[in-house]
Amino acid sequence: MLQIKSISKQYKTGDFVQKALDDVSLNLRDSEFVAILGPSGSGKTTLLNIIGGLDRYDSGDLIINGVSTKRYKDRDWDSYRNHTIGFVFQSYNLIPHQTILSNVELALTISGVSRTERRERARKALEQVGLGDHINKKPNQLSGGQMQRVAIARALVNDPDIVLADEPTGALDSDTSVQIMNLLKEVAKDRLVVMVTHNPELAEQYATRTVRLRDGVIRSDSDPYEVEEGASEAPVHKRLGKASMSLATSIALSFNNLRTKKGRTLLTSFAGSIGIIGIALILSVSTGVNAYIDSIQRDTMTAYPITIDSQTFDMTSIMGAQAGGKETGGKSAKNDGIYPDDRSIKQTSSLTSSITKNNLADFKKYLDDPNSEVRQYVGETGIQYTYDVKFSVFSHDPDGTLVTANGVTIGAKSDSTSNAARMSSMGQSSSMSDMTSMQMTVLTGKTDTSASPNSFHEIMPGAKDDQLISKVITDNYRVVKGAWPTGKDQVVLVLDDDNKVPLTT
Repeated sequence: MLQIKSISKQYKTGDFVQKALDDVSLNLRDSEFVAILGPSGSGKTTLLNIIGGLDRYDSGDLIINGVSTKRYKDRDWDSYRNHTIGFVFQSYNLIPHQTILSNVELALTISGVSRTERRERARKALEQVGLGDHINKKPNQLSGGQMQRVAIARALVNDPDIVLADEPTGALDSDTSVQIMNLLKEVAKDRLVVMVTHNPELAEQYATRTVRLRDGVIRSDSDPYEVEEGASEAPVHKRLGKASMSLATSIALSFNNLRTKKGRTLLTSFAGSIGIIGIALILSVSTGVNAYIDSIQRDTMTAYPITIDSQTFDMTSIMGAQAGGKETGGKSAKNDGIYPDDRSIKQTSSLTSSITKNNLADFKKYLDDPNSEVRQYVGETGIQYTYDVKFSVFSHDPDGTLVTANGVTIGAKSDSTSNAARMSSMGQSSSMSDMTSMQMTVLTGKTDTSASPNSFHEIMPGAKDDQLISKVITDNYRVVKGAWPTGKDQVVLVLDDDNKVPLTT
């Protein structure tokens, strides 16, 4: 027994409120053919959707065989529709790319019935509606009446307690409509059939009960069914099972859908492949560029190390002083007298004042301080400290004069020519410290007799304790002979691209 108790339903569109059902109460027997009549907008389709669980009521209660639906959730409504309700729609709602046998099977597939059983039950349902010889046809190969018969077979295959028909003859001719109505009348012998229609003649001829609706209110009932309040038990909440299918069935249906729609499948696969390939290319290019940048950074750090000397020259000030120029405070020079030219004095003063000494002890504390601002710019190899090792080689020339290995005479005055020759003999292998010494010699006309080529430096250690030599060094140099050092008392001789070493070294 189906009980509808004081059900109300409203549809709101902005400030406008449309009342579809207004406190409707109706009791339906287990086996009868009920026709719901009424003009458009009377609420008959809304009432049918609420009975079928397709729509939710605002107030009241829907009771099925003593089970209340007030506390039903979406999963409960799914199970209710799958096990209790069979739908027959005006537009059939058949899947076009599947056979009518597969269309009828679909309700059993969702219920989790085995393949063999659902095939057998689907065949019997189609034979019951007179389509046993058409089970392998597609919907587009059938007439309108035959497609409606398939929809009825699909509604009956799960053996529901209630069959709901929404204008089942609306799209059929008169002769076919009579066939469908006779079939529904036959179905109503052992279950409840509720049909919505606009045709009062069909309702009076085939239905056992007629309910008329207008403005969301029941206006008449040809065979009302009253239930005594004390005769029935209070409705309870109860689950009707679950609607689900096995994983294998889901995969099979998906594969069949892909197979029957090859064009759409190919286009979807092609579009998806473009997206995947695009992402892969972007990741590949990004990874390659990052690796290239890392390689350039290592090469650059090796070729152009950052060095801090104990003495520096403000070459900008020196060059500015040497260039000379008028010092008139921005005014043009006067030509009405004689004025002193003090540029040479300023050049000497500028050169002397530009030589500064660094407080390396405090500077080292600043560098070693983990909270100093410079720490954020220190790389993985850290800050390295080195001292020039005096490694001059002395000998006598044929005249007995004491000279160094690079041909500089000890104690002799140096001029620009000899300094230029010295710089030329050192070539491009001179370090920054050597160039600084040469500039000092040119500028001051003096030679530091204890100076020597800056040949010895510490190799950058690795970032880890167990890594003796930095990866920057091993990546940019190859061992021509011997092996990488394993201790601090070992020396590496660095050659140029032609495997040559400067004569001064």
